[in-house]
Amino acid sequence: MNRAHRLRQAVNAANLSTPLGLLLVAAGTRSHRSRPAPGGLRVAGGYRLPLPAAPAFTVGNVVLMRGDAAERLTRRPALLRHEARHATQYAYCLGPVMIPLYLAAAALSYALCGDYASYNPFERLAGLADGGYGKRPLRFSRRSPAA
Repeated sequence: MNRAHRLRQAVNAANLSTPLGLLLVAAGTRSHRSRPAPGGLRVAGGYRLPLPAAPAFTVGNVVLMRGDAAERLTRRPALLRHEARHATQYAYCLGPVMIPLYLAAAALSYALCGDYASYNPFERLAGLADGGYGKRPLRFSRRSPAA
C-alpha cells in the first residue's frame, strides 16, 4: 500500500467514516465481515438493508455491495477504482459530512437531468463510466426550440 492510501486510511479512521462503514457491515450484511482489498479498502458483500438502493456504495474505506462482492468485482474491476475515489472523497470532506453533501449533489443532479449521478460532482470525479453510470443530457436547455 502506498503512502497516499495509508494516509487516506488513517484520515478516514480518524474522521470516523470507516468505523461507520464497519458498523453498516455489521448491521447490513449476512456475514457481518469485510475482507481486505487493494489500497487499504475493505469490501463486504451481501448488503441487505434497503437504503441506499445502490448496488455498491462506500462509507470511509469500506465498500459495501449487494450480492457477491468477489463476483461483481471480477466482472467490473473498474468499480473498485470508482469506489476507491469515493473513499478519498470521504477523507477530503471530513468523513460523515460527505453524506449530506453527496445527497444534496444527487438531488441537484436529479433536478437537472432526472438521474442521481450524471451531474453529481462526487460521481463525476469518481468516474461515471467506472461506476457504471452514463451521462444524461440536461432536462432544460437554454436554446430555444427551432420554429
